[in-house]
Amino acid sequence: MAPTLELHDDIAVLTLGDDENRFSPDHLTALDELLTEVENSARGLVTAGTGKFYSNGLDLEWLLANPDRADWYVDQVQALFVRLLTLGLPTVAAVNGHAFGAGAMLAIAHDFRVMRDDRGFYCFPEVDINIPFTAGMAALIQAKVSPQTAVEAMTTGRRYGGADALAAGLVDATASEDAVVSSAVERLRPLAGKDKNTLTVIKTTMHRPVIDALRQGRSH
Repeated sequence: MAPTLELHDDIAVLTLGDDENRFSPDHLTALDELLTEVENSARGLVTAGTGKFYSNGLDLEWLLANPDRADWYVDQVQALFVRLLTLGLPTVAAVNGHAFGAGAMLAIAHDFRVMRDDRGFYCFPEVDINIPFTAGMAALIQAKVSPQTAVEAMTTGRRYGGADALAAGLVDATASEDAVVSSAVERLRPLAGKDKNTLTVIKTTMHRPVIDALRQGRSH
């Protein structure tokens, strides 16, 4: 299923899909278009998956089939992270299931994260699948968590369940399976209505080193 969008009053809920929600080129294009719609029609954004997965991140099958386009592809993924980091709306990732690799990075690019408390792992498995972090990806993670959590998460490939992810500061709250999205929406309601231009400038200023690193591209 392609990504979909629905409004809960003025809060947009963007559903990433109903499978592993990997970032194929078509998926990235669809997300970009929906984020434009969100900017024009909503005052807050929640992203979520359906069922077992939030997102498993990079489309490794596509990458293996298109090695000559790897740099272009990673640049597109990192552009998505920049867009989430600087979006002129408050944002919450409703981590309903597994968030691995770039899927976990997508979640961490939001302002806040709510994770299912009983199933699913939050994980950066790059060390175990021999894919080093780009400078931008490393900067993104390190900007959002404590130094020691970054060391553990990035160098060990630890799989964090909801309670452990909360304790480590990878997520801000946990909720039951049927309340992850509603909890994320309710978290946004008091924050909705901020001036979009002001919020964009504040986020851009806050995250300038991360944005610059992500925009440098894969080869730097």
